[in-house]
Amino acid sequence: MRRCLLAVLAVMLGTTSVLVAQSSSAQLTVTASVSKNCTITTAPVNSGAYDPVTTNASAALDGTGTVTVTCTKGAVATVGLNAGGNGQTGTRRMKSGSSSTDYLNYQLYQDSGRSQLWDDAGNQLALGAAPSAKPRSFTVYGRVPGTQDVTVGSYNDTVLATVNF
Repeated sequence: MRRCLLAVLAVMLGTTSVLVAQSSSAQLTVTASVSKNCTITTAPVNSGAYDPVTTNASAALDGTGTVTVTCTKGAVATVGLNAGGNGQTGTRRMKSGSSSTDYLNYQLYQDSGRSQLWDDAGNQLALGAAPSAKPRSFTVYGRVPGTQDVTVGSYNDTVLATVNF
């Protein structure tokens, strides 16, 4: 009987199906896009005091300011400076705050030698691809030519700096 029971048990174990967990898999794609973007800030060009009688009777008055651009890494950009609020036929002019007819001519440049004009037409500053998203600062070189016979007063102009990307 013992043998008979063992034989029946052996047959039952051999024919009983074993329960097995089943699975199926699929790949999930995750996407994102990085948009190019740039911001721009400025620090004023302050040339100081213009003396048409002695110092600037023959010599120019120079000053510097800053344009700071922050772009997405890899974004290519240019920076243009418009003619200002008082520009006239390729000449930038600061206007006297106390007069509607007194102007002090000036120009803005990309280089310290003040030979490469900086405007918003054919003389924009080419930045190339941003190496990172960290701010990059660029000096604006200003020059007020000497020999201008101007009236006493405070002169200023507002130039619009634009980053194109």
